[in-house]
Amino acid sequence: MIIPLPSRTAGGADPFELTPATPLTADPALSRAAAWLREALTPATGCPLPEGTGGIEIRTAPGLPPEGYELTVTAERVLIRAGDPAGAFYGAQSLRQLLDPAVYRAGRTGKRRWQVAPVTIGDRPAFRWRGCLIDVARHFLPKHELLRYIDLLAMHKLNVLHLHLTDDQGWRLEIRKYPRLTEVGAWRRESPVGSVVHGRFDGRPHGGYYSQDDIREIVAYAADRFVTVVPEIDLPGHTRAAIAAYPELGNLAEAQPEVGTGWGIQDDVLNVSDAAITFFKDVFDEVLELFPGEYVCVGGDEARKGQWRESLDAKQRMADLGLRSVEELQTWFVRQFTDYLIARGRTPLGWDELLEGGVPAGTTVAAWRGEECAALAVRAGHDVVVSPFTGTYLDFRQSELADEPVPIGSVTSLRDVHAFDPLPAGLAGAERERVLGAQAALWTEHIDSPRLLDYMAFPRLAAFAEAVWSGRQDFDGFTRRLAVHEKRLEALGVEFRREGGPLPWQRRPDAPGEPRTRAAIDAQLMAWTANLRRAP
Repeated sequence: MIIPLPSRTAGGADPFELTPATPLTADPALSRAAAWLREALTPATGCPLPEGTGGIEIRTAPGLPPEGYELTVTAERVLIRAGDPAGAFYGAQSLRQLLDPAVYRAGRTGKRRWQVAPVTIGDRPAFRWRGCLIDVARHFLPKHELLRYIDLLAMHKLNVLHLHLTDDQGWRLEIRKYPRLTEVGAWRRESPVGSVVHGRFDGRPHGGYYSQDDIREIVAYAADRFVTVVPEIDLPGHTRAAIAAYPELGNLAEAQPEVGTGWGIQDDVLNVSDAAITFFKDVFDEVLELFPGEYVCVGGDEARKGQWRESLDAKQRMADLGLRSVEELQTWFVRQFTDYLIARGRTPLGWDELLEGGVPAGTTVAAWRGEECAALAVRAGHDVVVSPFTGTYLDFRQSELADEPVPIGSVTSLRDVHAFDPLPAGLAGAERERVLGAQAALWTEHIDSPRLLDYMAFPRLAAFAEAVWSGRQDFDGFTRRLAVHEKRLEALGVEFRREGGPLPWQRRPDAPGEPRTRAAIDAQLMAWTANLRRAP
């Protein structure tokens, strides 16, 4: 009954009994997994399990693949074998799922003896990048809720949290050199109610940001659960909040824009001056101190070029560099930051719009506009993280039901997400190795509370986790296991979507959406890919 589905499983004879006296021990290299498991089981047993052999043992097995593990449960003992600390941790997560879902209900069971189902499991991930993007720029997510989501990602063996920290509607990261980024950029006057096409606003200020100490806590908490936090500082578009804080970053000298209050793509982009480049390199200096992981996202998506086409300074920059188009100007601009990151030992990540002017060397591409974009990036020599909006954007509506909360996009059902295949068709051999994995996305224009975030994420995020960990498609088997898994989610207080649709308090009749048909989405995909094929 484990989600995501293990690579291979065989039943056993007699269960293991977990009691407060059950000893737990681990080889020193795997002590983090033991520490997590001891804490995770304490609500069930009433006290931390004692140190010792003959109960639960976590042992090193050098021949196992990265993040892989073996889990054997007999009446005599529980043995987790792993080749690395991450594999041991995932073995511990699977062990927890073998227990009654009530063990997830912290401190409220009253029971102290538990049966662990007898089983032999051999398991390994299909992909190394198994991520989830959470957009905290459109609607701020308080730190304690973000920590809760890190636990939920780890529970599902997802190992990347892509944190979308900046956008037109909010800047969420304290930058000490430029305090107005959060003094001004973290707060907007109001927000749309439902889709912007209806022209309704709530008249209520919204904002918030993470201090640098908050970020250190978030990153450390995630690392303890083998989740890497990838920060995104979006540029040159999606920067209106930054321009509102420091207008000299924009292209309109006489303008004093406010932080964005509407959704959609804004016209504002950064200017291409040396001063703007220096400003954002200063920003990245502080970002690199806070986020030690390999990848840093520089955005590059949905940057409208109208202001550059009208800007004398942008035209002069293009002439000086011999650039033929504003798309090439964007590539040059973004390259100032990708080169900066590479020189400091990091790997830049950028959205697939960068293909239109040429992706800077050494940049990993986040392909969101369909599998053909991903294939083009691979064939251009780039590593790729696949995140197609038609199958992995979890802000899209979940059914055709009229009472889905703030219904936008085409229907992305639980079955659709479970059927997702990260490998684009037509790739073979070494090309397939370029696909690092995939990530789901929780864009929050229309997700304005943690309760609604739960509804949109689960159980679809569990289906996504199975797609990227197991790489196997057995939807009927998944739904059978999901019936038990939902009891775990319920015990954790996750307000997931039920099979029949939203419960009364999950509906949002006050917030009309903007549903689209799949045919309209497919037409948009065809237009995008045709444009990419014409790109130099």
